Amino acid sequence: MRKYKLKLYVTGKTLKSERALANLMRICDEDLDGTYEIVTIDLLEHPELAEDEKIIALPVVIKELPRPIRRVIGDLSDTESVLLGLDLEAIDPEPPGEDLEPVDSEPAGEERSQK
Repeated sequence: MRKYKLKLYVTGKTLKSERALANLMRICDEDLDGTYEIVTIDLLEHPELAEDEKIIALPVVIKELPRPIRRVIGDLSDTESVLLGLDLEAIDPEPPGEDLEPVDSEPAGEERSQK
């Protein structure tokens, strides 16, 4: 099973930062079924990381694992854009076809004769 490692870079406890974190957690809870790790990094406390990660706008989430590395900038309110932008695969609660009954091609009680 895939495990996603996501880093959310923010600047302090602003409304936009809090909204981005809440949206990211919602998306991960709804679509990744617990197979993720989120690390929140405040660039006011660690400004050197902005240059190391080549961050030019905030908030930004970076998917580090699995590769390839992907980035999405903004408050992350558009779920589909976040999933697509980060190349995240939503995990279905049950695989397709699990709720279907098997189909028997022969009527019950009849056997096919061989010639």
